[in-house]
Amino acid sequence: MSGTPLPAIPILPYSRIVGQEELKLALELNFIDPRIGGVLITGQRGTAKSTVVRAFALMSGGELPVTLPINATDDRVLGGWELDALMRGEAKEQPGLLEAAHDKGLLYVDEVNLLDDHLVNIILDVVSTGVLSVQREGIDTARHLSFGLVGTMNPEEGSLRAQLLDRFGLMVTTAELDIEARHRMITTVLTFEEELADEASLWRAAAEAGNAKLRKTLLAARKRLTQVEFDESVSRLCAEAAERMGALGQRGDLLVARTSRALAARKGAKRVEPADVRRVLPLALRHRRPESAHGGVFAWGADEDALVADLFG
Repeated sequence: MSGTPLPAIPILPYSRIVGQEELKLALELNFIDPRIGGVLITGQRGTAKSTVVRAFALMSGGELPVTLPINATDDRVLGGWELDALMRGEAKEQPGLLEAAHDKGLLYVDEVNLLDDHLVNIILDVVSTGVLSVQREGIDTARHLSFGLVGTMNPEEGSLRAQLLDRFGLMVTTAELDIEARHRMITTVLTFEEELADEASLWRAAAEAGNAKLRKTLLAARKRLTQVEFDESVSRLCAEAAERMGALGQRGDLLVARTSRALAARKGAKRVEPADVRRVLPLALRHRRPESAHGGVFAWGADEDALVADLFG
């Protein structure tokens, strides 16, 4: 062995992730407009859900996301009293994972469908309102928090209640790679592993340059988001598309509008076009259709596209 130290965080660079374009788009749009309210990822094991999320966090914020364990307690999530200090007779507050996520920028909840519903509700409330209010066991505080939220779930292990599904801004179903993409994935991962120990690796330098370029693009899109025009005809198109898809409630209408605007900003466009609306419909509405909310079926294909095809000419 050469004795050369490995990088502190050996995660495949985001700019070199093969496939999963819809997932990457959802993460990027949620970063551009945090009001979208988070991304829920569903898919089988081994479809790189965690890898993509961690690589995105490193690219966008320079750190791994704060990860919420399945067995997290209220104290661990919301904050409480520091146990060692209490044993010394001192009352010292201990920040929870939500405050840590505010500092780092992203909270990652793996297998969110296995987490207690009341904790999921609290997390989604904080993401939605930007306020964490804690009133328990002698603690009475309110803090302004802001962070991105990403949850993953394996549909074979159960779904979320419809009320919780609706609270996630976007939903993505990870796809199996085709043969060509599998080939490129294998080559990329093996190359990355070979380059890890080389501090002067040109491959890694190029990958990090790609990350830096993308981060600059996303930050610029976030900055110009409010300048992107959104006219009445496009607003009506969002509402009509949501109605055609049978979206439950009105949250979906608003999410289609916000997400299409973020997409336009991502492209550097001056205004939202109908094509932007059509592109984000699966992201914003697949988990808000009646059959999805009650049966856990999140497919989006030709039949779904046909329901709205005439709206887009």
